[in-house]
Order: sequence, then structure tokens, then C-alpha cells
Amino acid sequence: MPDPAASLGSFLRDRRARLQPGPEGLGRRRTPGLRREEVASRAGVSVTWYTWLEQGRGGPPSDEVLERLARALELDPDGRELLFLLAQQRPPPLGPVRVAAVAPSLQRVLDAFATSPVLVKTPSWDIVAWNAAALAVLTDYTMLPAQGRNLLRRLFGDPATRARLPDWESNARFAIAVFRIDVVRAGGSAEAEALVAELFATSADFRRLWAEAEVRSHGGGRKRLLHPVAGPLALEYSAFAVDGAEGLTMIVFTPVTPADTQAIERLLAQRQGAAP
Repeated sequence: MPDPAASLGSFLRDRRARLQPGPEGLGRRRTPGLRREEVASRAGVSVTWYTWLEQGRGGPPSDEVLERLARALELDPDGRELLFLLAQQRPPPLGPVRVAAVAPSLQRVLDAFATSPVLVKTPSWDIVAWNAAALAVLTDYTMLPAQGRNLLRRLFGDPATRARLPDWESNARFAIAVFRIDVVRAGGSAEAEALVAELFATSADFRRLWAEAEVRSHGGGRKRLLHPVAGPLALEYSAFAVDGAEGLTMIVFTPVTPADTQAIERLLAQRQGAAP
């Protein structure tokens, strides 16, 4: 592999060659794309210094200069991230994430899990997508208003949710720890701040667990449920960032034993039989 500076130069040359000059720049050109002086002018840097960057000289650019270069080279979010990684060996600074919508293709992925409940959540733990197994096993989100689909709000404000979790204390502590880092990764949001303020005002348990200041990534593990119809259920969960849908995480709950799978199948059959 080439060294990072050389890789940065190659990347800049490649992206510069992909851009078409404006009408004032049309004419005889020996090479495709923009000239170095045109990129330098767009980015507000000297031609000499920009030339050094393409040659692997001049040292790491600042965040501000990299942002100007990203705009000058018309980089998409992935290209901007790669520019920072090549120049500074780290991702770009965090900024507020505009959470993506759930695409129909993602919903089809959820629906393909027959007996595994699947949810999609935002950094603020709003549940924005689910499959039939999730409705049967976890919560019928179709019957809840949008505000009621927030998992933290349900954990700390809904007695029925609490009663269904024999390990409520560890589940709640885990959710707060993941929420804390999810929100930071997403660059923060007024929505998350309002949710924390609301739960601080309404739940002594939330205040107590928040004060522990734990952080962790979602990862995977095991969850126990006391379902009002099926009884005890054991599920293993795994979390996946949804590529191409910034801010969304998919959580898959897999039944641990054949008996758990059969119980979920019965719940699904009952829901289908009750449907009009």
C-alpha cells in the first residue's frame, strides 16, 4: 500500500479529473477534468500549496481546508469521509445527522425474517420500522402514536413494558448506555436533548441510571421476555448499522430454542387468524 500522503494525492488527482469545467473553461485541454489552479481557486487555497498536496507534500490540511476541498471537488458524503481519512487518518468531525427514511428494500429485508422479531431504530431510540414477528412478540407498534414508539420512553414510562422484562434493570441500563453513545455518534440533536429532559423530569430510575454515565455499543446478547400469551421467551439479539441509511440501526431478535421458535409461530398464527 502507498503511504497516506501519496494516497491523498492520487485521490485528489482522480476526483479533479472527473469534474467538468464550466463554460468559461471550455476549450483545448490536454487532460480531462479541472486544472489544479481551478480547484485551488474553488477551494480558496494557493495553487502552489494545492500542487504540494497532490504531490504528497505540505503536511496534513486543516479541517476547514478539507471541507473547502470537499466542496470544490463536489464530493458526496462517502468521498468527503475518505478525504479526511486519507489526509488525517480519522473521519470528518461530527455534525448533526439527518436520519434517513426507511426504504422499501429495507422493509423487505425485515419481512424476510419469519420468526425473528426485527426493529429499526434511530439514534434517539425511536422505532421506525418492524416486521410481523416484532408486532406479535415485542409490541404492536401500529397501535401506538409516533411518540409512544420511543423505546426509552416505554422502558421508563410504561408499566406494562417493565412487567414484561424480568431483567428490566440491566435492560434499562444497557439502553441508556447505548443511547448515550448513539446520540454522540450522530452529532447530537435537539430531539435527544428534549427526550433526556423529559425522562429526567418524569422518572427517578432514569435519573439514577443516567448518573452512572455508562457507555457501550449495541453489539449482541440475550434478552428474556414474559409474553402475556406465550409466557417466557428467550431471544438473542444482534445490531447492524444500515448501510446507506445514516442514523438507522437494525436489531434482529433470534429465538434461542426450538420451543421459542414454536411459540412465536403460534403467536403469528393467532394474529393472522384475528386479522379481518
